[in-house]
Amino acid sequence: MAEAVKSVRGMNDLFGSDAAKWRYFEGRCIDLFERHGYQEIRTPILESTQLFSRSIGEATDIVEKEMYTFRDRKDRSLTMRPEGTASCVRAYIEHSVSRREPVTRWYYSGPMFRYERMQTGRYRQFYQIGVECFGLAEPSIEAEQIAMLTQLYGGLGVEGLEVLINSVGAADDRPRYRAALIAFLEPHRQSLCGDCQRRLDQNPLRVLDCKVPTCKAIVADAPSVVDHLSDSSRAHLDGACEGLTALDIDYRLDPRLVRGLDYYTGTVFEIVSTSKDLGTQSTIVAGGRYDELVESLGGPPTPAVGFALGVERGVMTTPGEPDSFRRPPDLFIAPLGDDARRRALVVANDLRAAGFSVEVEHRSVGAKAQLRRADKLGALHVAVIGDNELASGRVTVRDMQTRTESEHPLGSLRAAL
Repeated sequence: MAEAVKSVRGMNDLFGSDAAKWRYFEGRCIDLFERHGYQEIRTPILESTQLFSRSIGEATDIVEKEMYTFRDRKDRSLTMRPEGTASCVRAYIEHSVSRREPVTRWYYSGPMFRYERMQTGRYRQFYQIGVECFGLAEPSIEAEQIAMLTQLYGGLGVEGLEVLINSVGAADDRPRYRAALIAFLEPHRQSLCGDCQRRLDQNPLRVLDCKVPTCKAIVADAPSVVDHLSDSSRAHLDGACEGLTALDIDYRLDPRLVRGLDYYTGTVFEIVSTSKDLGTQSTIVAGGRYDELVESLGGPPTPAVGFALGVERGVMTTPGEPDSFRRPPDLFIAPLGDDARRRALVVANDLRAAGFSVEVEHRSVGAKAQLRRADKLGALHVAVIGDNELASGRVTVRDMQTRTESEHPLGSLRAAL
């Protein structure tokens, strides 16, 4: 026997009840985002490698270690997208969207790919749903997006939500804070992990995002970026916080909060959860402002802000067993014999066209086996069609919840459903 082919490590199959819960979570996201004026964008899974190296940053772990990159038959370097914002910005520029409308609101969903260490809720093929808003420089849009997220997770019943917010400063703020951070970290260089020793030379802000315990202990006393913001950057952060207060949303200003992508400028935010299902990683959504990214990739100066949430982690924290999210058949038809099976197909086809979910048993098995399967599927109603039903043109429909029965014409079962 040939050896069975298995899935690639870190890339999983999804089906049955698990897929039903995913679909429910995704549907709640899309419904909410569209009610806030966001429209869908679908971008390619493959992009030019330089799109990500120029936007995410050469010195980031994603670009240095985690991207799935290869050369195609024309020797072009292509990368399977590791995140969604860069692709949205590329599409925004390529299709000259700024010329059509002053404000653009997009949402996206789909698989992303990173070769990283797997842990609870984190895989090498993972799914994100994200939101991007182009054209708004006002801090009220950050407050609106955060409010939208608290409404989403609160409505889903996710436990222990906390909003964290900070500012990483505009381009003019970075040199002051960079100098202060380097001056603080340099005496601790030899105590930092190897990656952070390199980051200290290339991008010292990334040291603040390190998860190594010794590095986290060192940066606990590092100077705060908030203390090095310009008046305008501080006013913008204050404006976002005032918006959250007006929306009655609790938040915590976290001066150690930075993002792992270099394109962020100004406000950054995360929402964390105390859900026990998440393991040691509590972040369920993260985002922020990236006002310089569009211009850096060849587009016009454009303020922008957005976020991305992990679908796996969102589904994990959503209460409810996967089976409870499946849509059970409205009717299970159990035909006995070939003639009954042919008639059952006609009846089922008409009911499906009318919007009902109908399951027909196609196998030649007895009534007891069919009824057991109907019960396992959670069918709401069951109808057995045999010779008597074909002769009389009437069938008894059993309501599986109330355990009551009613008789109906075989060709008109809508009333029973």
